[in-house]
Amino acid sequence: MRYWLPVILWCVLIFGFSTDAGSTRRTSRILRPILRWLNPNISDEAIRRVQYGVRKAAHVGEYAALALLAWRAKRKPTRDDRRSWDWREAGLAFAFAVAFALTDEFHQALVPSREARVGDVFVDALGAALGLLALRAYGRWRGRW
Repeated sequence: MRYWLPVILWCVLIFGFSTDAGSTRRTSRILRPILRWLNPNISDEAIRRVQYGVRKAAHVGEYAALALLAWRAKRKPTRDDRRSWDWREAGLAFAFAVAFALTDEFHQALVPSREARVGDVFVDALGAALGLLALRAYGRWRGRW
């Protein structure tokens, strides 16, 4: 449970953002005032572009984290873990993240204020891959893998 509880909690968090709480209308209530404060002359189009970028960056970040948590749950590392990198473990973590991304988009299709997009699954998959590749690079840098 120590390894899988963070995965479950992160999935619940992502699921929560797939409701109206994470809709464009809701997030614009936060971003718009911040952007107007930073630049009072910013156009509505510029705000939409920034909001789009922030939302896609959030997809990348949340699925990078999900893949890392899934990798950790599968591997169950110890403090001085010297096992070599296992691409199979990374592949399973990636597959888990992508499968969850698919269910997340399906869920969004059922929420009236949300919209399911296949492109978001690709962005989520990119985030999962980048997270795992960053972990691999960090492990190599630390001389572990």
